[in-house]
Amino acid sequence: MHLILITPAKPGSKAGNRATAERWKVLLENAGHSVDVITEYGGEACDAFIALHAWRSVTAVRRFRKTWPGKPLIVALTGTDIYLHQHEYPEDTLYSMDVADALIGLHNLVTDDIPANFGGKLVTLYQSADGPESFPAPEADGDSDIFRASVIGHLRDEKDSLRAAYAARLLPEDSQIQIVCAGKPHNGDWQSKAEQEMAENPRFHWLGELEKADTRQLMANSQIMVISSVMEGGANVVSEACRAGLPVIASDIPGNVGLLGKDYAGYFPVGNERALAHILYRAEQDPEFLATLKNQVSQLAGYFVPEKEQASLEQALHLAMQRCSQRR
Repeated sequence: MHLILITPAKPGSKAGNRATAERWKVLLENAGHSVDVITEYGGEACDAFIALHAWRSVTAVRRFRKTWPGKPLIVALTGTDIYLHQHEYPEDTLYSMDVADALIGLHNLVTDDIPANFGGKLVTLYQSADGPESFPAPEADGDSDIFRASVIGHLRDEKDSLRAAYAARLLPEDSQIQIVCAGKPHNGDWQSKAEQEMAENPRFHWLGELEKADTRQLMANSQIMVISSVMEGGANVVSEACRAGLPVIASDIPGNVGLLGKDYAGYFPVGNERALAHILYRAEQDPEFLATLKNQVSQLAGYFVPEKEQASLEQALHLAMQRCSQRR
């Protein structure tokens, strides 16, 4: 099949949507399809259309549905679609969900947070990541006592990107925890906040936006990763951590619980830096607790392999074609 996949993220962007689009292109081409990744849609013909982001891609979705009413349409739901835009911009967001022949959700609790009548066309897809063999060895550290907690992702409100830094201010004096943050600031305000925090907080280091190889080195050098988001559609960095065997401390939002499971031991109440400081210190001081987290993420690693992600994409395509045929 000839597929068109639209993403709001421009070529060269390190945004998660762009990475997802490029990875899906590879996986779908491995399955025998041809795929064009675009950021603007002018009504070109294809056998099926995949829109990353229900709200941001609504203009393209409207044009495709108007121009090709009998063709299959798949819409992939992001965290902001599910937890923000369907409430702030319901007309556009719910339109994309409604006219889609299949929806893709990136964690297994999405069905709880979208209208019930859309549940029958939802396919759960776990984003894949490379295995541990692709990660470098940890670099030698001059201070072997440092307990490094990494925070990886663009600095923005949805990520609550400085929550771990605020938690680090509350740690006991004997703690050797250092928070190392990597990500591009969403705007000048976030850049100022990160720079100010680094100037005032000796436990916090902001590295800015890193290339993929440097991000993997940071993960290899870390003892734990913090994902403090207030909303997530299913963060790929969680997949990467699980595949790398890197323990995770995560906010207890559906997008994290839907990936790590309800029994995961490393949650803290979203937005609560005091609770985050407590669980960070426990991870540093209690080797058995840290080993439990490592064992849990390692057991989850098999969910995040490319073969399963490719199979889920094929499942979504098949469902879209089936439902499209029923509409004719």
